[in-house]
Amino acid sequence: MFGNNTFGSHRRRFRNPVLNSSSFENLKSSRSVGPIVRDDIMTIQGTVDKTGISIAILIFAGFFAYVPNGEVYLIIGFVGGIISLLATIIKKTWSPITVPLYAMFEGLLLGSISYKYGELYDGVVFNAIVLTITILISVLILYKSGQIKATENFRRSIMTALLGIVLVYIFAFIASFFGINLSFLNPTNGSLFSLGFSLVIIVVASLSLVLDFNFIEDASKKGAPKYMEWFGAFGILVTLIWLYIEIVRFLAKLNSRK
Repeated sequence: MFGNNTFGSHRRRFRNPVLNSSSFENLKSSRSVGPIVRDDIMTIQGTVDKTGISIAILIFAGFFAYVPNGEVYLIIGFVGGIISLLATIIKKTWSPITVPLYAMFEGLLLGSISYKYGELYDGVVFNAIVLTITILISVLILYKSGQIKATENFRRSIMTALLGIVLVYIFAFIASFFGINLSFLNPTNGSLFSLGFSLVIIVVASLSLVLDFNFIEDASKKGAPKYMEWFGAFGILVTLIWLYIEIVRFLAKLNSRK
């Protein structure tokens, strides 16, 4: 999908918080020479396959949890998602196990959340899924065609935007303890400012996929270990989940204006 070998020395670059430069430092794999091709190195096609499997698991779990009174799935998904996410980041060699688990838990979480949004606004969930898939395909086509390139300035811009978004949410979380609520973050707030803020986040999340694609492509060329295909899929999955949630919130805000 995205187009020997010690990774500690390659140039540091800004990336998805999951797929940052340190993800591939001090990782080694041996690329064979001669007529025998080893199957222990990361490939682009392998990462594509793992990404597809992860998305399929997430969607299946999401449909399973898309039921009334699914609070138990929300709790299981949230706790399990956090644990599997941390386990994947801390112990990358566990990725072939922890990433499918992460996809399953996040599917339970998103399914439960999606049902609540679906109850409030008819058609929001389906439209959000379609838009998320459309954005993924569109960004991939633009990246592969060279219309969007992960230049250093592009990386800095996305990273700065990501930092700003994180700071806003951290401030909102702390302020909530003092009874202060940032109304533009409320999914029922259909003001132009609130819609604009959500739209900015969607754009940033979408462009973050470019960094993910580029990083996975670079890593596969440098011969990362085979299990890093799952870790690469993990990074894409994290971005897609974030993108989907923000699209759902944006559509909910739009519907609240009716």
